[in-house]
Amino acid sequence: MNNFLKFILIVAIVAGLGWFVWKKMEPKEGVETNHQVLLERIESMGKLELVKYRFSDVVEHKNVNTYLPDASVLLIIKADAVGCIDLTKIKKEHIYTQHDSVSITLPRSEICYVKIDHEASKVYDTKMAFFREGKLVGEAFRSAEQEISRQVKKSDIMKQTEANALHVLKPFLEGLGFTKVTLNFE
Repeated sequence: MNNFLKFILIVAIVAGLGWFVWKKMEPKEGVETNHQVLLERIESMGKLELVKYRFSDVVEHKNVNTYLPDASVLLIIKADAVGCIDLTKIKKEHIYTQHDSVSITLPRSEICYVKIDHEASKVYDTKMAFFREGKLVGEAFRSAEQEISRQVKKSDIMKQTEANALHVLKPFLEGLGFTKVTLNFE
């Protein structure tokens, strides 16, 4: 009986050690990410964003090579352009009030930013790119950003920004008690 208990104890210890080793050596799946986030700068903002235009650009970018086959990439780029007015440029002398009237000279509208939406943009096809694919796609994105910026400047985004400024600010000022509101741009 004594030998039987020793045998059971040894089997239990070996089984426990076997289970422990198995769990330690079992392949694990997962992701480990470490971040070290530092706040670099705090800036005061005063730009009132008033309109956002969404652009799509179908880009076929090709690297022509004398000795190798031409490498090309086809992308559909989505980008946003935002028009705004910088309210920090409004000075005391730009605001005139008298009884229930207010007259404000607003700064000219501007393009706050043009930004490619990388999540909505897609690479549809690459041909003969092989090891040059990353460089080729990067060149295509840069080219698209330049072209979209040119198209934004040609668009009516500045006029639309100023029209939206009137639609947003006039009711706001009327809500403050002004019955006669005049808004002009520099």
